[in-house]
Amino acid sequence: MTIVIIMGVSGSGKTTVGKRLAEALNWQFIDADDLHSPENVEKMSRGIPLDESDRLPWLMAMRQQISAWLQQDKNVVLACSALKQSYREILDCPLEPIKLVYLKGSQAVIEERMRSRSEHFMSPDLLNSQFEALEEPTPEEAIHLDVSLPISEIVERIVSLVQGPA
Repeated sequence: MTIVIIMGVSGSGKTTVGKRLAEALNWQFIDADDLHSPENVEKMSRGIPLDESDRLPWLMAMRQQISAWLQQDKNVVLACSALKQSYREILDCPLEPIKLVYLKGSQAVIEERMRSRSEHFMSPDLLNSQFEALEEPTPEEAIHLDVSLPISEIVERIVSLVQGPA
C-alpha cells in the first residue's frame, strides 16, 4: 500500500493532479480541504489566514486518517497543502510508505490560476500568506514538479514514481 501526498500552496493544482492521479492508479482520492472545520473554511473564505491553533486539529485528523488507511492496506492520494516542515512531520508515518509530491510554481502563475477559478473557498488574497508560510521540502524529502507542466505529464511522472520502471 502507498499514500501519495500532493502538497503545495493553494492554486498549485493539488486537487486536479490528485484526482487524475487517483483515477490513473484506480486509488481513492481525498482532499484535505474536506477535513477542515466549518470555522476554518469560513475564516479562509473571508480572507483570514489560519493560525496554528486552527491547523492542529485539522492536521491531527489527517494523521489519524492516514494511520487508518495504512492499517486497512489502502492506496490513497491525499491533496494537502502541508506547507511547513512541522506539518509534514505530523503527517509522516516513519517506516511506512508515504510519498510526498511538491507542486512548485511561481506566485504570479499560481495567483493567475486562483483568480480564474470559481467555487473555491480559498481567497486569492491569502496567497501571500501561503508563500510566506511555505517551507519547501528538499528533493530528498519530496519529488518536485513544476506546476507549469501539463497535468498529464505531472500525473505520468508521479505514476512512474509510484509504480517504478515498467
